[in-house]
Amino acid sequence: MSEQPIKDPLHGVTLEQIITYLVDCYGWEKLGKWINIRCFTSNPTVNSSLKLLRKTPWARAKVEHLYLTTKKHKLDRERKTVG
Repeated sequence: MSEQPIKDPLHGVTLEQIITYLVDCYGWEKLGKWINIRCFTSNPTVNSSLKLLRKTPWARAKVEHLYLTTKKHKLDRERKTVG
């Protein structure tokens, strides 16, 4: 019996990986401007962000959306340079 492909694009990606990726791409300052939450603007760390985002669904949704958008744009740029 074949398994259905997983349709959740965040499957297998941890919240810590998402935060680290976004910080590497944009830095804390830009993240704080785009998503105005205190864990990005006042003494930001990955751990403080994890604590807040695990307890705050609306903030986590914004971070996940930015991550997916960033990954999509990166993939689109890579396809244009290859093709």
